[in-house]
Amino acid sequence: MELYFHWFDLLGIAVFAVSGTLAAWRKQMDGFGVIVLATVTAIGGGTLRDLILDSPVIWLTDNSYFLAIFSAAVLTILLVRNRLVIPNNTLQIADAIGLAFFVIMGTQKALDHGTSGFVAIMLGTMSGVCGGMIRDVLCREIPMVFRGELYAITCIFGGLVYVQLLGFGLAQMPAMLAGMVALLALRLAAIRWHLTIPVFGKKANDLR
Repeated sequence: MELYFHWFDLLGIAVFAVSGTLAAWRKQMDGFGVIVLATVTAIGGGTLRDLILDSPVIWLTDNSYFLAIFSAAVLTILLVRNRLVIPNNTLQIADAIGLAFFVIMGTQKALDHGTSGFVAIMLGTMSGVCGGMIRDVLCREIPMVFRGELYAITCIFGGLVYVQLLGFGLAQMPAMLAGMVALLALRLAAIRWHLTIPVFGKKANDLR
């Protein structure tokens, strides 16, 4: 089972690295900028989660995580180098797939450390959104999670589905896949139909 978790983790790392690479490409960063953005997007959230859990940060002793990041970044560059415009939904879809892996894996890691289901869902959500937040800040953009889109809510929903299915006695792997699918389906629906939550802001009359 741990081998499956490791490959899920690497797959999530790679997908988030693709997301960071696409963001760097869109901002016309140099090669160093691409690697930095791909790396912080891929491991930023998981690193913060591990520090909170007082757990060893896995990439400090396992170079396969950096191999996954560099491979994903290089492959993405090769695939898009001849494209002048990258559709915005390409970045969003790559990000959504990364969320599905990272949130559920982060939730499970928190549960393994003895947290309650509620705390596990919060830490799983942190695992998914913090890397993207760092990416957006470095790109000088308002983080996606703060723009009114169904983003963090989809993470909470996926984590909740996973934790509840475990509570109902479903085996870990089917519950994990169900949580990932639920999160991904809701996030893709939000992208497709522009589902949002109310955004706090001043009306024009209030600015006078």
